[in-house]
Amino acid sequence: MADTTLRMASGRPAPRRRPSLVRWFAATGWRHLVGIVTVLFAIFPLVYVLSASLNPSGTLVGSNQLFRTIDLGNYVELFQRPSQPYAAWFGNTLVIGIVSAAGTVFLGALAAYAFSRMRFRGRRVGLLSLLLVQMFPQLLGVVAIFLLLSAIGDIFPALGLGSQLGLIMVYLGGALGVNTYLMYGFFNTVPTSIDEAAKLDGAGHARIFFTIILRLVAPILAVVGLLSFVGTTGEFVIASVVLTEPSTQTLAVGLYQFVSQETSKNWTLFSAGAVLAAVPVMVLFLFLQRYIVGGLTAGAVK
Repeated sequence: MADTTLRMASGRPAPRRRPSLVRWFAATGWRHLVGIVTVLFAIFPLVYVLSASLNPSGTLVGSNQLFRTIDLGNYVELFQRPSQPYAAWFGNTLVIGIVSAAGTVFLGALAAYAFSRMRFRGRRVGLLSLLLVQMFPQLLGVVAIFLLLSAIGDIFPALGLGSQLGLIMVYLGGALGVNTYLMYGFFNTVPTSIDEAAKLDGAGHARIFFTIILRLVAPILAVVGLLSFVGTTGEFVIASVVLTEPSTQTLAVGLYQFVSQETSKNWTLFSAGAVLAAVPVMVLFLFLQRYIVGGLTAGAVK
């Protein structure tokens, strides 16, 4: 007020204040605009696929007008094709994904605990080796995996080509890698004084690991399990090479049959299958979210 009075006394006009809406947009409003545009950009493909799954035309061209027609016939037809057993693909995906994710979490946690709590020769070299190996994806070893499983199948058919157990073993072969390094960093945040106190009470490494440490590192276990499940259920190349029978294939491999044939491409049926395939991932994420968010305080040291 005094500054305004001085300006008026000196003859200089007081500066005009910008409207409140302009000030809000310059300060934080533009961030909301960018956020809305980003959300729309991310949601549109999902909405388009959902609209296509409800369109009985069989082509994506008829889905340009979102939700012009709503028909659940594609979802019903998915489970009525004996030559393309969608229900079996769905069950196979859940079994392979859950077993692979659980095995990845368990093996990665064991390795991370050893690297974090034990001191042995080659420890640093082992950590660096895990990172270097992960620079080369499993995709580069498809031919080697095929030949290896083909040779193993002659001796142990349960682990050969066409075996879901063989595919799980291939996935678990890459369990030690970035996941172990992520867990290793989280394990280091747990105070070693907890281990020392447990050892004074007579606990060994196994008891400390299973009864104490695993509870404190629940957030990273949930993250690794979720990432492993998502990666396993969506993997296509290795699964298409290993699983040769339609009854043993996963959703990623089976759904490709709907659009791979030149004379019978049914994109709307493929969209319906893709929508249902996303349900397990969404449910698992919602289930693990409270562990990821609340696990930090639930496992805090008091």
